[in-house]
Amino acid sequence: MEIKKEAEAISSGIPTAAQLEAINAQAKAKLTAEQVYVFSVRLCDDQVDRDGERFDTAALPGLAKLFIGKTGIIDHKWSSDSQVARIFETQVIQEDGVSYIKAWAYIRRGGNADEVIADIEAGIKKEVSVGCAMGRAVCSICGGDHGQCGHQKGERYDGQLCCVILKEPMDAYEFSFVAVPAQPAAGVLKGMGGRKRCLKELADTFGAQAEYRELQKNAELGRQYRKELENEIVRLCLSLELGAEEPVYRGIAKSAAAEDLMKLRAALQGRLEESLPVQTQLWVNLEKRETLESGFLI
Repeated sequence: MEIKKEAEAISSGIPTAAQLEAINAQAKAKLTAEQVYVFSVRLCDDQVDRDGERFDTAALPGLAKLFIGKTGIIDHKWSSDSQVARIFETQVIQEDGVSYIKAWAYIRRGGNADEVIADIEAGIKKEVSVGCAMGRAVCSICGGDHGQCGHQKGERYDGQLCCVILKEPMDAYEFSFVAVPAQPAAGVLKGMGGRKRCLKELADTFGAQAEYRELQKNAELGRQYRKELENEIVRLCLSLELGAEEPVYRGIAKSAAAEDLMKLRAALQGRLEESLPVQTQLWVNLEKRETLESGFLI
């Protein structure tokens, strides 16, 4: 899933010798300290943001590594014209119970880049947002995949606020200067922000409408199969007379993962077959044998 979160940038200026070495590892031609401007950025943290989501604390180190070498752009516009900076170093910082990714980026001085640098120094370009891909989004209440359990982010359950936890970093695309970040603390040092792009919009942008339609069709088949699976679990539980009402079984079925439902169905079906063995329609007395009159044998 594609994720965009806000952060913040903090101005710096001339790079140190170690920073210049890391910068030149990204550059094609060797740059001097006078040619570049460096600044630090708080990309994202493990706190709940305005979207009711947060990055998993354990996922931050892996995500930080993926951001090294990634570009800095304006308003998440994926074009070479909007490129203004590049990340050359990242680290995970822990402060006051909060973990966040701090990145260092550089801008080549000269031309329009000097206006960007001036805006950073003036505190105008401050908020930023990250674009990345996370493998899982799980519910903070039950730990199940978000969208499958019935819990709603922003709601409270037994006093606990429900949010979506983003896990398993897969890729990092960019960070972008934005007007309003999703994570209030992100930017220069802090802020990355911007809206999420839905799958259909991405499909239209990159000419993948056919693949999108196929995904939609497969997703609908998956939803139908899961519904049938849930109904089968409820039927088996009622047949076994386990002692609970139908809404209880249906609630359990809705909150379980599809893989667990398939295992549960097999177990319940086995138990039902043990308690209610299948009888044949034609009853045969195996103890009684027919005798043949030997007089009719040739």
